[in-house]
Amino acid sequence: MTSEERSRRTADADALCAKAWADVGAPDTGLALVAVGGYGRGELAPHSDLDLVLVSDRDGTGADEQLLGQVAGQLWYPLWDSGANVDHSVRTLPEMLAAADGDLRVATGLLDVRHVAGDPNLTLRLRTTMLAHWRRTARERLPDLHRLVRQRHDLMGELAHESVPDLKEAEGGVRDATVLKALVATWLVDVPHVELERSRLALLDVRDHVHDLAGRATDRIAPELWGELAPRLGVPDARAAQVHVRELGRRITHLSRLTWRRVDDVLKRPAHVGVRRPALTPVAEGVSLADDEIVLDRRARPAADPALLLRAAAEAAERDVVLAPPTAARLARECAPLPDPWPAEARQLLVRLLASGRGLLATWETLEETGALGGVLPEWERIRLLPHASAIHRFTVDRHVVETCIEASALIRNVGRPDVLMVAALLHDIGKGSLTEHSVAGEPLARAIATRMGFEPSSVDLIALLVRWHLLLAETATTRDPDDPATVAALASRLGSVEALDLLTVLTEADARAASPKAWSSWRSGLILDLARRTRAALASGAGLPPVANDDLAVPADLPAITVEPVPDGSRVTVIAVDRVGLLADFAAMFALQRISVRAARVWSQDQYGVSVWEVAEEHVDAGVLRARLEAIQDGRIDPAPRLAPPATQALEPTVAVRPEASAQATVLEVRAADRPGVVYLVCAALARLDVAVRSAHVDTLGPQAVDVFYLQEAAAGALGDQRAAEAAHAVRAALAG
Repeated sequence: MTSEERSRRTADADALCAKAWADVGAPDTGLALVAVGGYGRGELAPHSDLDLVLVSDRDGTGADEQLLGQVAGQLWYPLWDSGANVDHSVRTLPEMLAAADGDLRVATGLLDVRHVAGDPNLTLRLRTTMLAHWRRTARERLPDLHRLVRQRHDLMGELAHESVPDLKEAEGGVRDATVLKALVATWLVDVPHVELERSRLALLDVRDHVHDLAGRATDRIAPELWGELAPRLGVPDARAAQVHVRELGRRITHLSRLTWRRVDDVLKRPAHVGVRRPALTPVAEGVSLADDEIVLDRRARPAADPALLLRAAAEAAERDVVLAPPTAARLARECAPLPDPWPAEARQLLVRLLASGRGLLATWETLEETGALGGVLPEWERIRLLPHASAIHRFTVDRHVVETCIEASALIRNVGRPDVLMVAALLHDIGKGSLTEHSVAGEPLARAIATRMGFEPSSVDLIALLVRWHLLLAETATTRDPDDPATVAALASRLGSVEALDLLTVLTEADARAASPKAWSSWRSGLILDLARRTRAALASGAGLPPVANDDLAVPADLPAITVEPVPDGSRVTVIAVDRVGLLADFAAMFALQRISVRAARVWSQDQYGVSVWEVAEEHVDAGVLRARLEAIQDGRIDPAPRLAPPATQALEPTVAVRPEASAQATVLEVRAADRPGVVYLVCAALARLDVAVRSAHVDTLGPQAVDVFYLQEAAAGALGDQRAAEAAHAVRAALAG
């Protein structure tokens, strides 16, 4: 699909409309048929609507209204009969102006008015009137337009990051490109026309292919379409097709954000101030500030100053102002290459840039879009526009890394080596896209990059350690029993020092917050921070931290007891009952039968009681209903097994593994399966049939996958023997597979 094909479709539609107009025999003056929106721009996709307006400059008398009604009735029917999708309206010239005043979407759409049939002078008057009115009212209307744009972005997400991106409405989509053209029409700002038009037309090509493949009007790229898109886009595979589309979206996003910042700058100035030469305010060696943009001053000598690019970027990010793209592009071309190893100034400037907070994002985007980043971090290309495999992530890998740096910058007061923290945050996912596990692949890369940056050997080792084990704290906290001495011992042996633990704790929080709100829920953060506290005490004293005492557990007289506590992201349900083999299976069935989504859980035995705490997604949970359901299960009035049986076919095959290294006191069984109601019940019921006791359970959900870890003992206490452990694993696997 090309611009030529869109032009052909537009010409065919024009011919259809012109014939319908001629058949009506409408007056030659005072009436015009105009195209607006995408049809007005001549950019019809295979299944686009024809957006048409019948415009009149008549005086609105009864005779005129009758004429308009006759023309409209005779005009629309043949168009409908032809099979065209027609979006039509009838308005007078004053009504067009009033509609534009009342709705910004109409106002921007009418900037693309194009004559189709009837009185061309009326169309010309309409077009000039709308453009003049738009320019005259722009200062008052642009803040509202910007607010609408932000609301759309919040609702639709970014084209560069959404798993099912919307080519039109998402940030960086066709709608944003159209808005940019409307901003240019105000004469208040300008954009790089060639770059915008190239990206916009390429997105339109993609939309045409999506319409053609889907056989209908749609702007969303479903996952199954990427493979079919690839050959049409001239790229080798679905991955390359995603990169192509996301890169177009990112470029338009960059231009949009840059232009809106310039609009804000213009609106801050008085309206009567005309074109003026910007004042240069020196802010660092070779770098000045001009109208909230970082530029080079006259004394700058890029060829003799290898740190100049980083200096300009750090100043822009820290001040949260624009790094002027021409400046970044010039520095990319002319700046002397950084020596190996870097001088101390360059390393410090990079840390300043990474620790600048929210200002980092726009500056980093400019470095990427202008090609300046390659001279600083050539390895960045490995992860650029790389989608995450996990659904829990809201961004592509490269954007996630930038967001991790932003989150880490707010936590640097919690560590003694903020420079190590920020570089580790930058490099923690640099191994993504490798065939091996990304933290393993990332460690040697991080070591080489940190060495090139001029860090001393001990700091290089620390950065490499953080990259290698950046998932360790979160994975251990959510899948291992913190009361088991082996848990803290394993974590402490990997890290070796309080300094490394403190850095890893902050990096873990920043990484989770950057992934999604669910990744740093109150439940998960509590588990991670508690395990970090225990490990810190062990590293500081050389001995393990004793378990948190539960001596103050208040056991109600009437068991089973269920209490519900609201938490910021759902509810926390505590269940206490007399302990027995199979009790956990009943608890899990209770939630599953109520279709309550369990996000995480912790279960343990205390004296003769079984205690469990469940984090659920629902905000309103009725403890009385849960208790009634539990009693019905325990009394045998409800059999959960038929209702919670596994499906015949499963998207993710369940895996069950024994982890002998995880504990010396219990047998640890790790279960991974597609997240759905009944997984915990099926596991625990299978174990109960073998008379195996669950000493503690650690239930967690990561995107579409449930990761559940069970600490098992014989009913008479003690870890399971090898044969019994194998039997338990086989029974659980069979139960989950159905």
